[in-house]
Amino acid sequence: MQQRIVIPSLSEIDAAAEAFLRRLGDRRLVAFHASMGAGKTTFITALCRRLGVRADAVSSPTFAIVNEYRTAAGEPVYHFDFYRITKLEEALDIGLYDYLDSGALCLMEWPENIGELLPEETLQVSIDVSPDGSRTLSWQED
Repeated sequence: MQQRIVIPSLSEIDAAAEAFLRRLGDRRLVAFHASMGAGKTTFITALCRRLGVRADAVSSPTFAIVNEYRTAAGEPVYHFDFYRITKLEEALDIGLYDYLDSGALCLMEWPENIGELLPEETLQVSIDVSPDGSRTLSWQED
């Protein structure tokens, strides 16, 4: 079944993040597909905020590839940005499977650059930008 969350404006992103987290359930691996500037990092920041991560702790891991945050409950959250990955070995060199197998929430930007390394259970989420500036998150649920 196709799932959708519409984010009409930036002022409603926290409500959208809360709704997404409720629908996420027990899933721990989330891959966000979107064009440059569509709001992947902004939405991940909102998700982290809803989980109690300090707002100043969240930033795009474009150069580091992965950032680790802590929720209010002390649980780790891993935020990946695979934009700069050009070879699958680069993702493996950072210990990708250690992160993915950790049981922690893994939020991934530019997952298409490592697509064949991602487990089948990874939730594939698309973020589409409408002409009016709203965003729509969509994913397929079993």
